[in-house]
Amino acid sequence: MNLHYQIDGQGETIILIHGLFGSADNLGLLARSLKDQYKVISVDLRNHGRSPHTETFTYQDLAADVLRVVDQCDIERFSLIGHSMGGKVAMALTELAASRLNHLIVLDMAPVHYQVHRHENVFSGLQEVAKHTVNSRSEAERYLAQHVQEPGVRQFLLKSFAKTDTGYHWRFNVEGLIANYDTIMGWQEVPPFLGKTLFIKGQNSEYIQNEHRDAIARQFPSAKAHMVANTGHWLHAEKPDIVSRVILNFLQAA
Repeated sequence: MNLHYQIDGQGETIILIHGLFGSADNLGLLARSLKDQYKVISVDLRNHGRSPHTETFTYQDLAADVLRVVDQCDIERFSLIGHSMGGKVAMALTELAASRLNHLIVLDMAPVHYQVHRHENVFSGLQEVAKHTVNSRSEAERYLAQHVQEPGVRQFLLKSFAKTDTGYHWRFNVEGLIANYDTIMGWQEVPPFLGKTLFIKGQNSEYIQNEHRDAIARQFPSAKAHMVANTGHWLHAEKPDIVSRVILNFLQAA
């Protein structure tokens, strides 16, 4: 599958991978902080953004899609930065291209199967919007608000609500994501990756817990960790300057 992607800057290559319901634009602040020193490739994963929709949606598929972009750009070595679901895609890529990776940076995600389903209200809201003929984002937000209480979450989702020739539609594949939700929350362990790895956790987020340490150490034995104080799961949006500095320090360390 050929993904939509955008390239900014020059230098060593960094691939940015967004999370569930996102797109390449979601890591735009991070891309801007990196592009002065690096070539930054921001991808839209399948079933998201401007990339094609498909029924199959495994982390092996997603990792292979991203690697295809790297190969299309004739890039041999590269670093990966993935947030949330994109972090799992980045971790899955270590099984396909371990020898080609300079750095792996995972933003607020662990290499584990998450038991708790976290997005029922979001899917209900997305489906509610899809039931109606909607002529503006503000109208879509009214339907979305019936199920999604947090204004920030609604605004994040509405970034992927786009006007097309046939009216307004979600860019991501709502039904495809629902059908594959167990896979999205799940995880198949990867062989130990010995390369330079950094996990960055939002202090108030529940996605990386003490109980996940063994799984991280087993699959990423060289991993370092950094906690960003007073942030949640969207740490890179809440404190972009701090997260960018942590990432740059890690990339440039000897």
